[in-house]
Amino acid sequence: MSILFNTSIVIPCYNEEKGISNHEYSNFLDSNPQAFICFVNDGSKDNTVGVLNVLREKHPTQIHILSLEKNSGKAEAVRAGIKYCNSQFQHQYIGYLDADLATTLEEFIALRNYLQGEIVFSFGSRIRKIGSTIKRENSRFLIGRIVATFISNILDIKVYDTQCGSKLFTKEISEKLFEKEFISRWLFDVEIFYRMILLFGREKAIKKMLEIPLNLWVEKGDSKVKFTYGFKLWFDLYKISREYKKIEKQLFTPNL
Repeated sequence: MSILFNTSIVIPCYNEEKGISNHEYSNFLDSNPQAFICFVNDGSKDNTVGVLNVLREKHPTQIHILSLEKNSGKAEAVRAGIKYCNSQFQHQYIGYLDADLATTLEEFIALRNYLQGEIVFSFGSRIRKIGSTIKRENSRFLIGRIVATFISNILDIKVYDTQCGSKLFTKEISEKLFEKEFISRWLFDVEIFYRMILLFGREKAIKKMLEIPLNLWVEKGDSKVKFTYGFKLWFDLYKISREYKKIEKQLFTPNL
């Protein structure tokens, strides 16, 4: 029997034994009884599951642990979690967030406020502006801006930050966006935007998405993405762009 929750949150976890803040999760769940968290253990080699089990004992009805046998990458971990939650729960909204809570759970859940009218997909954005606190190493910030600008250009939409791990969807649109496997293990966020374009067409898709500047984002711990991926990143972007633009051309080029 399906269980009713307002919002399901998928948290991909790979070797997060030291990165999971139990009190932050616990305090959030105490204050948000209509929220549900699905931790996806992506073949961790440390005691991630042990840490999660302690947390689940405190909140047995609001936490589920989905374990993948082998490490599949963030894209598949998120997809598996979203497909599981969609099959089990009658939530209105579902999204994903990084386990280290660089974006707080409170800011993530506030993305619900923007899912109204035409908007079916809202996402956090790490925009450095007056009044916000965005703590990130300058080197990563500069590299991130180069990559983000390139991604915005290949998508041909004005988006500042596609890679912030804080995204929320209506249940209905999530079922379509996460139906098929992604091309990239890490750049699947870019594919989500492409899939929105393929579903609705470019102009309509833009009206259905909303980018929300975060008030607080604090870089924590080491990235799970290997340094060497910096070279493969550009190849992944090329594959993603080639594949989705080919499909877009087939869908939206009028027959003469």
